[in-house]
Amino acid sequence: MCRSIKTLRPPVTETVAEDDIRAAALQYVRKVSGFRVPAAHNRAVFDEAVGAVAEATARLLDGLVVRGG
Repeated sequence: MCRSIKTLRPPVTETVAEDDIRAAALQYVRKVSGFRVPAAHNRAVFDEAVGAVAEATARLLDGLVVRGG
């Protein structure tokens, strides 16, 4: 599953949309949780985790300094 997560930093990827970050976060949470689709009673915590990973990813990408790229 996580093998499908693409590198989202320049120069590998020139333009990164919010949807790209969210898709990567979703793949990560699916892998870690072991659930492709969570049961109804786990949906809120699953969605919260995806949001938190997406936010952390966006902060990471915003803060990276790429040299020589």
